[in-house]
Amino acid sequence: MRLGQTSVVYFISSILTSVIGFLATIYFTRTLGEEVYGYYALTLALVSWLGMVKTIGFGNAIVKRMSEDEEADAYLTAGIFLKGSLTILVASGVLIFNNSINEYIGQPVSEFVVLLLIATIFSGLVNSALKGTHRVHIYAPLGTGKELSRSIIMVSLVFFGWGLTGMLTGYVVGTVVIATIGLLIVRPTITMPEWRHIVSLFDYGKYAWLGSIRKKANNDVDLIVLGFFAPAGLTGIYAVSWTLAQFLDIFGAAIKNTLFPEMSKLDTEGNRSMVGTLTSDALAYAGLFLIPGTIGAAILGDRLMRVYGPGFEQGEEVLVILILGLLSYTFTKQLLNSLNAIDRPDLAFRANGLFILSNLVLNIALVWKIGWVGAAIATASAATIGLAASIYYARQHINFQIPIAEIGRQTSAAVLMGIAVYGARIFGETHQVSNYNTVFVISLVSFGAIVYFCILLILSNRLRTTIRRNLPFTVPLFN
Repeated sequence: MRLGQTSVVYFISSILTSVIGFLATIYFTRTLGEEVYGYYALTLALVSWLGMVKTIGFGNAIVKRMSEDEEADAYLTAGIFLKGSLTILVASGVLIFNNSINEYIGQPVSEFVVLLLIATIFSGLVNSALKGTHRVHIYAPLGTGKELSRSIIMVSLVFFGWGLTGMLTGYVVGTVVIATIGLLIVRPTITMPEWRHIVSLFDYGKYAWLGSIRKKANNDVDLIVLGFFAPAGLTGIYAVSWTLAQFLDIFGAAIKNTLFPEMSKLDTEGNRSMVGTLTSDALAYAGLFLIPGTIGAAILGDRLMRVYGPGFEQGEEVLVILILGLLSYTFTKQLLNSLNAIDRPDLAFRANGLFILSNLVLNIALVWKIGWVGAAIATASAATIGLAASIYYARQHINFQIPIAEIGRQTSAAVLMGIAVYGARIFGETHQVSNYNTVFVISLVSFGAIVYFCILLILSNRLRTTIRRNLPFTVPLFN
């Protein structure tokens, strides 16, 4: 399967996953309110950080070593042993300090934290095996299935009055069910690893673990800090804003997950120049949705947030700032993805360290000083610092070009789209359709997407060429 087609499979699957999650989140926030959703989001953020501790980068190490097509089963078994042992230690710590955890969250959830840790370690191992064996096109649809199964179970339990307990139970069960299906697809052979396999994972993981923290820092450190300084209701609104912003990063994630095993293999074969080409391609398309999304959020942010229920529109400012931060972050992760692929996790380690330190310090300082909006400003600022560091380190070993012209064309198309959407909003608000907020928002977003891509197809020969190469049939418009 071509890389572009694999990215599209991942992208479409991610779109479906996000739509399912979007609809489920609307149900939860409208049924339970922002406070309960805040407890839920804070619990998952805590599990995410504890999950980072139990893996220490071994997930990325497993993907890297398995993608090299040598002794894949031995590396997977070594990873199971390492991650399983660490999970037992972390889960024991949770049970010992359960009162402190319950007090921090504001609800008695420590037992669920343990169950979530076990479920996510199982799912993470299966995902690593799928990506490491170049099955991204299978891994992605399974992610959609996981979101669907989670959402169905969670919505059903909430409907029958289980509240927060139902949400957490559904998350655990849905994760385990789909991970089991993934395991049946991989069908690994349990091969007794040698000490060198464990050492090899550790040699890579000792640097890659900071990449895991970088992802957690971008996704969850603001929520963790808000848990200390802000009420659960504001935390819930912030979590919804963050989820909505991440929807726009789907294509960037698709590119990253698709290219890593391919770049890893190319580097193993000594084809570093092609790695540089793929890095430039990744940068060219990483902001394809985030750039227009930033402008769209500035114009429609209040109405977008209102879809989740009364009171959520106060997250409009946070939403715009978070999308801007994600724009810097998605370029950063493409560059660090390339560094990890060429087996230079030590350089990615340095860039990640700078990002994480600045993110943590800025979050604590700004949230304490100016409140919950400070969390968004801190995350966006740290992402920009991380981008500068990643460019510096990537240029030392990879010959790539920053596609400024292509990014400029995307920005131009987004600005023109923004003008059109703003005009459409002003016109629409003089008619009765604007009273039906969800319908009105969907109409404006759809209109904006059509305008943006039509303009971009006219401006960008690179995009037309990419589409033509990856379509299984000929379309005269793209010739």
